[in-house]
Amino acid sequence: MATVKDSSSSPPGKLRIALYVAALFLLVLIAVLADNYSSIRGQLDIGTAYGARVACSCHYIGDRDIDDCRKDFEPGMEVIGLTVDDDHRRVTASALLIESATAEFREGWGCVILTDEQIKAE
Repeated sequence: MATVKDSSSSPPGKLRIALYVAALFLLVLIAVLADNYSSIRGQLDIGTAYGARVACSCHYIGDRDIDDCRKDFEPGMEVIGLTVDDDHRRVTASALLIESATAEFREGWGCVILTDEQIKAE
């Protein structure tokens, strides 16, 4: 007697292999990001400080709109977001919810990067 196999409960072989390859790729990607986290965070720290300083100078010294100041950014800085605080004359640049930096315009000094302690003190 012949028996019929019901293949509806399990995916075909090619689909199963594709799922294994995708899962392996995802695991390798997570491992690479975890291994390079400190380097990535350092680059984001530098990028946000640069972005805050350039945007602050552009906005408060150059008297340009903050959206126009994005033209002054280097290629690859598209992940940097900018927030303007006109009351304190500050620009905050942030990246991927990991790093942020704030620059404040000070008369006679231009735009300076603030430490976390300086930001909390006010």
